[in-house]
Amino acid sequence: MIGRLEVFIVILGPLEEQEVKLMRAIQEAAQEQKIPRGVGPLTFEILRREVGDWSRFNNRRQVSSYTGLCPREHSSGGKRRAGSVSKSGNPRVRAMLVEMVWRMIRWQPGYTALQKWAPVLNSPTPNPAARKKAVVAIARQLAVDLWRVFTGQVEAEKFGLVYLPEAA
Repeated sequence: MIGRLEVFIVILGPLEEQEVKLMRAIQEAAQEQKIPRGVGPLTFEILRREVGDWSRFNNRRQVSSYTGLCPREHSSGGKRRAGSVSKSGNPRVRAMLVEMVWRMIRWQPGYTALQKWAPVLNSPTPNPAARKKAVVAIARQLAVDLWRVFTGQVEAEKFGLVYLPEAA
């Protein structure tokens, strides 16, 4: 049994070293960017690389559709009902955005989307389901805001985003 494990250790050792080198390279590339406080260079750079060119989106609806954070719609006749998020977009981008929002709750309390949802997020009797829905809604807004910032439409400070001191 131990002999079998030694084979895997020999195989996995170089792969782990390569993973660490790639992670450091991504983090070094992120140091050249303006990164919002509390987001983290690795998360920010993965999001930036996963999306690629932000200018390929023509409007905010395309951005939310790409992330899969826009609600489904069930319409019939005169009735229109919004459902849960579609999850039809890029799952890695969606996960990065949600992760960024959870960090921003602590590090970016001045972000306008967080202030809008503050009653739900800072409730004295927290409802876990309502908090998660609020985080998804904030992630959708964050994607749109990042699109606006990266395409040069708006400065990030307008949304209340604070950058790391060394990146500013």
